[in-house]
Amino acid sequence: MIFNTEEFARKYAVRYTAILAVLLIVPLVVYVLLLLQIDNAKVKLSLEQQSQNIIHLMQGYDNSEKVFHFPRYKAFQAALYTEKYEEIFSTLDFKPNSFTDGFHKKGSRYYYIYPLPDKYYFDSSFILVSTQHTANNIYYLAATVMLAIVLALFLFSFLLLKNFSKPFEKLNAQLDNFIKDSMHEINTPLSIINLNADLFANKYGDNKYLKRMKSAAKTLATIYNDMDYLIKQGRVVHKFQEIDMGDFIQNRVDYFQEIAQLKEIELVTDISEACYYEFSRTKLQRIVDNTISNAIKYSHNHSKVEITLDQEEQVVFSVKDYGVGIENVDKIFSRYYRENEAKGGFGIGLNIVKQIIDEENIRLDVHSELDKGSVFTYTFRNK
Repeated sequence: MIFNTEEFARKYAVRYTAILAVLLIVPLVVYVLLLLQIDNAKVKLSLEQQSQNIIHLMQGYDNSEKVFHFPRYKAFQAALYTEKYEEIFSTLDFKPNSFTDGFHKKGSRYYYIYPLPDKYYFDSSFILVSTQHTANNIYYLAATVMLAIVLALFLFSFLLLKNFSKPFEKLNAQLDNFIKDSMHEINTPLSIINLNADLFANKYGDNKYLKRMKSAAKTLATIYNDMDYLIKQGRVVHKFQEIDMGDFIQNRVDYFQEIAQLKEIELVTDISEACYYEFSRTKLQRIVDNTISNAIKYSHNHSKVEITLDQEEQVVFSVKDYGVGIENVDKIFSRYYRENEAKGGFGIGLNIVKQIIDEENIRLDVHSELDKGSVFTYTFRNK
């Protein structure tokens, strides 16, 4: 029942940011790829120019000179090779992985191989010029722009959604207060009905009309308790204590006897004694009450509901009915889902049960056949 503006804005801001970021980052990736191609072209051009400079120096060499001083550069390395790729001279600090003509790359090393006229430049057939180069500045620019896009989109989406959701938060708070006040107003007359029904029965005895009234009051009380649990969810810490499961479940079975009797349904129990488990009484009551009340609600008249509690290695609580069965087992735990609109209710009972068993790691097995009935089996795992 709590509407958290910041949580809502943060949740959907992440989604919208992801969608919009993809749309904006795709052009950015294309742009970065173009920058990388331009960067490679610049490196290739510089290597070609450097190779031409070295060739020009070798062309100017006079054979009468005894020594040719091969040019050395801080940013470039070079090597001469024979036709069979035998090294004549080299300033390289790596071994090329290809000797085909043209532009090559090995790690962060870029090199260019240019063919030479046969036996003209010191009997060399190829010249290789290399430089070390990285495109880190391009990647840094791309990462910076991408991060800026994501942060700007998220901040914009978050602020927009937060402001957008404020009226809903206010409306939700008003609705929440209305439900709280309504629940409080319902509790008082409901307690009066139950109390006076018991007093009337003690003085004048039970009759079918009084039983119907008490049954309706208990059905309303079950719905009230579900709503009360939802309202307090997230606000109340449920205390755990050791519970006599057998005594607790038998007490709830006795509570639902009058509701079952109106449909002439027999509640058959097989409850083990001295079965203890550490749990929240509030949460356990929501599980037991919703399961038993649903079993009665969807059972055929003049049938029975079997309620069992057993403890061997683990505590196992089971409720079996012989009623209409469940058509969509996977949907019954969805909030507000009802398979049979005519049966009444709000479709929140089993949703609450699902929340509790997920929170407390309780296994639930549901087996159902249409027009034959359903079995709900809860396994309370050892802690």
